[in-house]
Amino acid sequence: MKVKKAVITAAGYGTRMLPATKAMPKEMLPILDKPAIQYIVEECVKAGITDILIILSRGKHVVEDHFDRTPDLERQLESSGKDDLSSEIKHIASMANITYVRQTEQLGLGHAVLCARSFAEKEPFAVLYGDDVIIGEDPAIAQLCRAYEKYEKGVVGIREVPTEDVIKYSSMKIRPLDDGCFEVSDMIEKPTKEQMFSNYSILGRCVLPPDIFDILEHTPYGRNNELQLTDAMKQLAVSRGMIGVAFTGVRYDMGNKLSAIKAGIETGLSRGDIGGELKEYIISLADKLRQE
Repeated sequence: MKVKKAVITAAGYGTRMLPATKAMPKEMLPILDKPAIQYIVEECVKAGITDILIILSRGKHVVEDHFDRTPDLERQLESSGKDDLSSEIKHIASMANITYVRQTEQLGLGHAVLCARSFAEKEPFAVLYGDDVIIGEDPAIAQLCRAYEKYEKGVVGIREVPTEDVIKYSSMKIRPLDDGCFEVSDMIEKPTKEQMFSNYSILGRCVLPPDIFDILEHTPYGRNNELQLTDAMKQLAVSRGMIGVAFTGVRYDMGNKLSAIKAGIETGLSRGDIGGELKEYIISLADKLRQE
């Protein structure tokens, strides 16, 4: 079955990027001239997803404003002869059918996904974490959608990461299949080193069958009274198996200061309008640093 729906979770506090996120949602932090969440929406659109639900929380109306029409701005740009920029602004509001729901309490990723139950309407759906930007020629979520359509099982996007990161994220019990895919038979959220299955962790993307909602409804809340999506997916993996996709593309954690800086630099280097000048600046800066 084709995956046509996606849920973007964007209700978190963004505490790792304070004080910038005191007044600006972390999902709106810019990578050059686009907010991070626009890259995620564009990834969905490139994957053929037509309906997107963004999970928000109090104070994040600016995300809705960004994907809305701005007729006054459009007219101003057109009257100034900036038709290309006006067209780009209009396109932001027409990329997909985007709707919103508010998560009234931040009770974990599983709770956020539960807020999408009526949106999913018994169809499979993609989940994209709002602070994980993945840039590549083949959209990461498209790779997961293809695996879902091939194997007809839930899919998680995974990468091999250092042990110190596994204990912050999750650990997968896996068996290699083909084409960068793995069979996932078990998983654990934030394991100790002794509990680890492997160094493969879920990083920011998954595609889930609609019965994940019934599982979430009966999954106990854990540490900090949070409902963990990983705990529900573990039940899927153990009972019927899931698929892990070692996706391609460069991942940027926009909740990490160094990663956010890298996102701007590396994206800038790939841009025709500023890439050359940025490269010259970096070389010049490197020369100064070597002399210190």
